[in-house]
Amino acid sequence: MKFDMGPGEVSAFEAKSMAQWIVFSPFIFQATVVMRDRGLLAGIDAAGETGIDAPRLADQCGLSLYGTRVLLDFAVDIGLVQEAGGTYTLAKTGYFILNDDMTRVNMNFTRDVCYQALGALDESIRDGKPCGLAALGDWENLYDGLTCLPGSASESWFRFDHFYSDRVFDEFLPVVFSRPVKEILDIGGNTGRWAQRCLDHNQHVRVTIMDLPQQLAIARENIAAAGYSDRFNEYPLDVLREDRPYYKGADVIWMSQFLDCFSEQEILKILGNAVAVMDSNTELYIIELFWNRQKYDAARFSLNATSLYFTCIANGKSRMYHSEDIKALVQQTGLVVEQETDDIGEGHTVLRCRLA
Repeated sequence: MKFDMGPGEVSAFEAKSMAQWIVFSPFIFQATVVMRDRGLLAGIDAAGETGIDAPRLADQCGLSLYGTRVLLDFAVDIGLVQEAGGTYTLAKTGYFILNDDMTRVNMNFTRDVCYQALGALDESIRDGKPCGLAALGDWENLYDGLTCLPGSASESWFRFDHFYSDRVFDEFLPVVFSRPVKEILDIGGNTGRWAQRCLDHNQHVRVTIMDLPQQLAIARENIAAAGYSDRFNEYPLDVLREDRPYYKGADVIWMSQFLDCFSEQEILKILGNAVAVMDSNTELYIIELFWNRQKYDAARFSLNATSLYFTCIANGKSRMYHSEDIKALVQQTGLVVEQETDDIGEGHTVLRCRLA
């Protein structure tokens, strides 16, 4: 599959072939999930270069020969496996489906959180509401129900969220602590994983998390278990429904993968409220995965796909943003971007801002 296909870059034949790939993409996804979860890909992988035939693979996986064969035939066409003389070996794409952490996290998130809900994408685009959320629960937005998502959706959502944040904590720490820090206000701190890392990294720093009450309850438990309750403070606030001032007194305000959860007008309000509690010494950090700052086409593709998750499931009005859009909003609220750092971790950008 080629991700960057502008006008004139492919032949009519190639374009028509890609059109068929798009048309049958639900079949591709579901067949791949079944082959991963039923052990077919693992069985082929274990056979190594020697390979394995369909009857032996069916016996190993406890499946019918019919079911095994229809999956294998399709798997060859979509590049998961290779076939020669009735023997099957694992192709490179199949290897990454089976063994790559990012691919597994993304696949489970798509299956458990998004797949059924995406059937309401047209309605969501039309109405500006997350109409697909009804597949998961009866909430106004996903964040209201985040701690009680049904079945495996909760585990898959948090693993998806944590995968793109936890892996870069070690790279974020020297950014924040490059100068003395007394207190960090973590806005949208979720379950407290970043706060805990800061408390662990620096024995003097205090951290306040500002988030929904149900999220703070989980963060409180996690931070208490780590033994840092004496340096932790919680500030319950729904940034969309409450107008009271933000917590004041921190010398660092941290917004990691937070602003992409809101519309542009809501971002203006959030940043404006943050500005109201800042002084000339306060630094505000915005950490985002900007789709236009990615080095690889596949990363850009994945982020723009994730925008449709926000449209259809999360809230109906936010997205993965272009960096210039966020910078323009930053400037409108009386802030200036002092420093921009790209390519941290999985493609994150850090914007360090101060009062203009």
